[in-house]
Amino acid sequence: MKREDEFIQLIQENQALIYKIATIYTRDREEQQDLYQEVVYQTWKSFDQFKKAAKPSTWLYRVGMNTAITHLNRSKKRVAAVPMEGMEFDLMDETDSQKEEQIRQLYAEIRKLGLLDRGIVFLFLEGKSHEEISEIVGITSSNVGTRLSRIKEKLRKGVQTTKAH
Repeated sequence: MKREDEFIQLIQENQALIYKIATIYTRDREEQQDLYQEVVYQTWKSFDQFKKAAKPSTWLYRVGMNTAITHLNRSKKRVAAVPMEGMEFDLMDETDSQKEEQIRQLYAEIRKLGLLDRGIVFLFLEGKSHEEISEIVGITSSNVGTRLSRIKEKLRKGVQTTKAH
């Protein structure tokens, strides 16, 4: 298979992953499309360095998240709230409004996190293990565990503060 065909297949098989990364790090549709294209471009640029030792999705998470952070830093844009209403999470029964409100509060607190912490939470919510998160973001597995504990505590305090008001 030609290099270009392999690349196209990789992108097609992982469009949803790239879209999720673009969505979590942007605030509107136009910015999302720009970031999506930038991730695809950076993936192509680094495709020759892709060692088949890593799973393609792990490698794409790393390229995508690094590209998102670089893209945001370069453009000096602050990460703002990303509307979560249009996303399907299958986390709740639509009739349970109290639970729905708790989920909204949680995601509002997640949007307040720094870029790296937001990425770690994103990967955790995607079901990635500490080892996989470690490989993707480039920190040790124990550091992932420590960060996740601190992030959870921040989120817990933030949600409690929101409830108190």
